[in-house]
Amino acid sequence: MKKQYDIAAYIWPSYTGDEPRSRIFWPEGYGEWQSVKAAGAKYPGHQWPRKPLWGYVNEADPYVMEMEINAAADHGVNVFIYDWYWYDDRPFLEQCLNNGFLKAKNNDRMKFYLMWANHDAVSTWDKRTAEQGNLIWSGKQDEVQWNIICDRLINKYFSHPQYYKIDGKPVFMIYDVENLIAGLGGLENTRRCIDEFRAKVVAAGHAGLELQLTQWGDRTLAVPNLSGVDTNAGSRRSTAEILEALGFDSLTNYQYVHFLNIDRDYREITDDAEQKWQEFYDKYDVPYYPHISLGWDNNPRFDSFRGGIVKNNTPENVEDALRRVKAFVDSHDLPVPLITINSWNEWTETSYLEPDDLYGYGYLEAIKKVFVDED
Repeated sequence: MKKQYDIAAYIWPSYTGDEPRSRIFWPEGYGEWQSVKAAGAKYPGHQWPRKPLWGYVNEADPYVMEMEINAAADHGVNVFIYDWYWYDDRPFLEQCLNNGFLKAKNNDRMKFYLMWANHDAVSTWDKRTAEQGNLIWSGKQDEVQWNIICDRLINKYFSHPQYYKIDGKPVFMIYDVENLIAGLGGLENTRRCIDEFRAKVVAAGHAGLELQLTQWGDRTLAVPNLSGVDTNAGSRRSTAEILEALGFDSLTNYQYVHFLNIDRDYREITDDAEQKWQEFYDKYDVPYYPHISLGWDNNPRFDSFRGGIVKNNTPENVEDALRRVKAFVDSHDLPVPLITINSWNEWTETSYLEPDDLYGYGYLEAIKKVFVDED
């Protein structure tokens, strides 16, 4: 029997005007397509501007999402990981999930799960003030908000038949563990809050919670206050120590830029990524699920030039990376054959599977060749 893989692409849910607060950043009213449309070349040979073959569609429209689900599933992408936000005591940019995916008549072709993108919201999203990096909303949430968030996740998402689970446990990823700890008042309080969350998930009828960490490479993490009452200035802990202290169940990555030098040829990056998959797999006591990024270039968000651009990330070179990650999964003991990909639609970071006027359906066809067409 042909082996099935869980190919999970991140979704940045900003390509809609249905979120009223999005007009703070994109006043024209159709989300971050505003920045995509305005992007131009910063130097000779720069591969911008680019245009989406599907047009500047509203991804919170269920009819649009039905088309996108079909395109994804037909090419082997069978899981969407939605970037999920909570700012100023309420959700942000939920419309693409709630009104788009969840109302799509064909969403039974896909699984989905959430990554809480609990980083601070700064003016990077607003091209007019992107260079300033002004704080708009803090990503730190206290225990009151944490409990509201946990209840919302359980009641609104975890019981949906298409929610992605491992061993019957809904998967929930945390992007910024430092903000999580700071908001909940220290390492010990954070562990207690997580344990209470797990108990709520079980009480709701699930086998447990698969808590996943976004791994940012080999770095120490700031833990400002271990117990919540310490008077010291804080300390630092390794990713391995955080995994153990908070009881995370698995980890993966969000973007190569977090742990690799991306300012070079994609083939060189793939060589190093392959080494990192093995390093992360060996280093941690919980499963590491390997990651592929398609590219990086965040110049569409800025008027001035931003260095650090992936070169030569053609569909052919991405196909080679996909073959390598498939071989990694086949040769390693993992609970599920999960591979995360950045991303479905990170246009302003130039890392997306959606078809464009440069490569057409090339990236999607690469996934199909590796994971659908071949035995």
